[in-house]
Amino acid sequence: QVQLVESGGGLVQAGGSLRLSCAASGRTFSSNYAMGWFRQAPGKEREFVAVTIWNGVNTYYGYSADSVKGRFTISRDNAKNTMYLQMNSLKPEDTAVYYCAADRTTSWSGRRFPDYWGKGTLVTVSS
Repeated sequence: QVQLVESGGGLVQAGGSLRLSCAASGRTFSSNYAMGWFRQAPGKEREFVAVTIWNGVNTYYGYSADSVKGRFTISRDNAKNTMYLQMNSLKPEDTAVYYCAADRTTSWSGRRFPDYWGKGTLVTVSS
């Protein structure tokens, strides 16, 4: 099985920054897995934020109109089985529970829900 544990959420003012981390573990986890972030705001559906495939080089960002591209940066350290999401220029509309995700498909691009989820970490951006 695979365990994903997020950390780094909290309260920040608009324009501020946060760095989320996701530590992966488990007997079946492999650094070949694609990993990514989703988020879910109150009353809204869970939406894709970003994904990095196994090599950490190819990354993709949200498909919604309120894309985070240009403000958020996803990265991973395979030696530590850890993924990060650096969030800059945060806006109140970024307020959500952020979920770590992992998928056994190395080229997973986030266009479907993943194989594994973390429990989430809350990010609150005040105006």
